Amino acid sequence: MADLDEADDGNSRADRAAEKLRRLLTSGGLVPGQRLSESAVSERLGVSRNTLREAFRMLTHERLLVHKPHAGVFVAVPSLASIIDIYRVRRMIECQALLSAPARHPASRRMRAAVESAQASRDADDWIAVGTANMEFHSAIVALADSDHLDRLYANISAELRLAFFLLDDPDYLHRPYVELNVAMLDLYLAGEAAEAAAVLDDYLLKSERTIVAAYARQLPA
Repeated sequence: MADLDEADDGNSRADRAAEKLRRLLTSGGLVPGQRLSESAVSERLGVSRNTLREAFRMLTHERLLVHKPHAGVFVAVPSLASIIDIYRVRRMIECQALLSAPARHPASRRMRAAVESAQASRDADDWIAVGTANMEFHSAIVALADSDHLDRLYANISAELRLAFFLLDDPDYLHRPYVELNVAMLDLYLAGEAAEAAAVLDDYLLKSERTIVAAYARQLPA
């Protein structure tokens, strides 16, 4: 029994380390192609190297990290197919969550806080922080569905999506148009016009996808 308890505790530590790494990815603290030093990351997270290796294994399985033999572990660079698939999943999850949400769901407070954070970061010309606030806004939309499974799925998608954002080296251009669109969606939802809010979101995601795909195409060899 003690061995099982120790194993469970080890798994829990690895799970927590993996979650911290996902948050670093989602917040822009790690960037595509970055090599991750075991010693530096284990010290940063306050975990053993064995725990960190298990967390690395988990995130490699989620395609957020890549292990290269004789080179180490690197932050993944999303593929074009992965980006397109992410947006397809986003439309399925987010639009339906917004369309079906009950009025004045508690997650709307998270949406409001994210909108206000994005506006303050925009005014401070901190576009990385605007991107982080935008990710939180969309995470709050998913929370409208009251599904732990969807929340966990979206956490992984958000981390991979943030890596895709780094393909565009102009975060102002990437994030500025969506700050006020988030305000519009929130206002429509709070006014009881969920269908209209979902329609705005569907168009919003299509435009965002086109922007990221175009940025990806510009990086391909001629």
